[in-house]
Amino acid sequence: MSWIAERRQRSRFEAVVLPHLDSAYSLARWLTRNEADAADVVQEACLRAFRYFDSYREGDAKSWLLRIVRRTSYTWLERNRPAELVALDAADEADGAAAVDRMPGAAEGEALLMNRSDLRRLDRLIEALPMPLREAIVLRELHELGYREIAEITGVPIGTVMSRLHRARSLLRRNWDGKDG
Repeated sequence: MSWIAERRQRSRFEAVVLPHLDSAYSLARWLTRNEADAADVVQEACLRAFRYFDSYREGDAKSWLLRIVRRTSYTWLERNRPAELVALDAADEADGAAAVDRMPGAAEGEALLMNRSDLRRLDRLIEALPMPLREAIVLRELHELGYREIAEITGVPIGTVMSRLHRARSLLRRNWDGKDG
């Protein structure tokens, strides 16, 4: 490949991928639960995306990149933290609600401090969800993707996406309501 063609390819790659790096990092951070690990995952995912950029067909670049980030995250977790990749059914058997750390209620005081406390608490509750539920809720609520896009990224049927979202929301609501109990 000539240097002109390589430069065009790199420019096209940057135009497709760079606008979605924040979303890629956010998803990786939620899946790995660690900022440094997420940065490593996104870097590896971008290298993979660039290596196989010829296979990218014009379309939803964000979904395409997030699918690569998701796969890379799972590969990274399998290699570095295999114990975290618990099957969803096993988590259900142990009642996923019990796996969620309950944070103490927000201290009485200023509304701003309460809001910050609530956001931190919600982050902890989301982080404690089983991986499939966590990724579904993050893709839907934080990245504002539709069911079809989530199904495409995760490689599961839309009905499964809907079920995972329902279960994630139910667990979050149950554990949120249980904060004073």
